[in-house]
Amino acid sequence: MSTSDAVSADLSVTRNYVRDGKVMQIATLAGGGEPAVCNLWYASSFEPDRLFFISRPDRTHCRNIRADRRVAGAIVTIELDGLGQEVQGVSFAGTAEEVPVAEADALLPIYHRRWPQGSELANVDMMLADGNAHRLYEIRVDRWILFDEINHPDDPRRVIDFARAG
Repeated sequence: MSTSDAVSADLSVTRNYVRDGKVMQIATLAGGGEPAVCNLWYASSFEPDRLFFISRPDRTHCRNIRADRRVAGAIVTIELDGLGQEVQGVSFAGTAEEVPVAEADALLPIYHRRWPQGSELANVDMMLADGNAHRLYEIRVDRWILFDEINHPDDPRRVIDFARAG
């Protein structure tokens, strides 16, 4: 298998894994450089690879994103049995930002298709009426890191770096 075929296969596995996930952990940086981690329900979209979440703008992670757009995170979708289990997981690095209300109407359906009840928490009318209502946030993924001991037992860490590829 050629290198490009291997990367394409790894990207396909990664995207399927991300589609199957429900909750991601993201790490953000405060203005002073202090790290913070939170758990968020998310939806995904590919080509370009993006993750979407809703949150209130006064939350720590949202304040941190306004101070420094760089984020990293992880998604786990396998059932966890215990130590010694073969691991499959995805982590990522990228940049995040609040989606402007004018653009939110076009992107919110990605999140609402995944989490229909989210339409009761985040919609454009609520955003316009309340400055602290849930907002839509977008993470543009620069790098996926697939860790897959099942399909790649000898070399499980597979980096898919869009910054170098594009």
